[in-house]
Amino acid sequence: KVKLNGGKMAGKKIKVIIIGGGPAGLMAAGQAVQCGGDVTLLEKNERPARKLLLTGNGRCNLSNTAPIEEFIEHFGRNGKFLRHTFSQFFTNELIEFFNKLDVKIIVDERGRIYPRSNKAVDIADALLNWTLKCGAKINYRSSAAKIVTDKNQVTGVRLSASRTIIPADVVIVATGGASYPSTGSTGDGYQLAKSVGHSFVPIRPASVPLLISDDIIPKLQGISLDSVTIKVMISGKSALKATGDMLFTHFGVSGPVVLSISRVCVDHLNKGIRPILSVDFMPDYDEERLDKFLLETLKINARKQVRYIYKNIIPEKMAALLLSLLGIEPDKLCCQISTIERHIIKLGFKHFELHVVGHRPLTEAMVTAGGISLKEVDPQTMESRIIKGLYFAGEVLDLDADTGGYNLQAAFSTGWLAGSMCTRRPED
Repeated sequence: KVKLNGGKMAGKKIKVIIIGGGPAGLMAAGQAVQCGGDVTLLEKNERPARKLLLTGNGRCNLSNTAPIEEFIEHFGRNGKFLRHTFSQFFTNELIEFFNKLDVKIIVDERGRIYPRSNKAVDIADALLNWTLKCGAKINYRSSAAKIVTDKNQVTGVRLSASRTIIPADVVIVATGGASYPSTGSTGDGYQLAKSVGHSFVPIRPASVPLLISDDIIPKLQGISLDSVTIKVMISGKSALKATGDMLFTHFGVSGPVVLSISRVCVDHLNKGIRPILSVDFMPDYDEERLDKFLLETLKINARKQVRYIYKNIIPEKMAALLLSLLGIEPDKLCCQISTIERHIIKLGFKHFELHVVGHRPLTEAMVTAGGISLKEVDPQTMESRIIKGLYFAGEVLDLDADTGGYNLQAAFSTGWLAGSMCTRRPED
């Protein structure tokens, strides 16, 4: 969709250095070669895309079928920055891209897009092989120490180990965030950008498990729940609502639905505000319908203990703990449950409260919030507004969304745009 001219400058190919071999970096590398660039990718690990292997619990949630406007909303107030990028390379283009690489795609009932094999390694391998086939050179175990500039123009990259300076007309920073540092995402890009005059929004964890103070938490460890709805309550008002699977851990809660609401919780915690999570175990039932269901179930199972009849809603272990917490004896017969007790059970199923006191560290977050200030990056090209020839792509930017494939699509799309635009001749 982007109209390009050449990829040569004064009769020679534009030299492009890409720092970081994640999804954004690999996409940028292959695209820049196809647009005429002489591309070298610097990867600090022995192989690229290590963090990509962890996405979607190893299944690789590539994207989502949500339309562009809804997609953008998942990035909050910064989402509008992506409107042009998505107009150039979005879900359909990504699916077509992988189909051409013989990676078949499937869509689940929630609109989340995965490789048919459900193996993230298939995506990583296909992307890497495509980048190499395009003609990009990859220097493994190579870290960038500094972006070299002259008169606000990129001139090269200095390597960390050898201190060698590699000349370049263009540098694309695609180093990722600072979460899961064992995969190579150690926040290098922020310092590289800062050294040439860029500023960045303070980083913090997003898509991260939450710490819960309630005494019941250790007893619920290991219990997982399907399709619950969680409201993040701030000062008695709902700040965010999401539905998905949830997991109780020894420290609190995790799982897709928790990760999707975690950044809002983190931001409030940083302000000294402790959110309350209101969990609805039966989001498909309103209170009136749930009350009728509870009444009917109690009548049918009159001579059974109440702890056993709700195990199809929540695990038996949790049902007993929840009933005890609500002040109802779990071994009580169903026929002995009063109207008031039924009302209490109903409220417990619809409004189970958990008190958030903290979150796991940034090193355990799937996504980093914060990053390079979007005010200093041109959304039409991904080029720096400060340094000519410097581009950014992926998680290093101040862009993050909740779970569902949104973040990976943004990485692929910004990488594609940066790779497409960086080879333009100066006169274009």
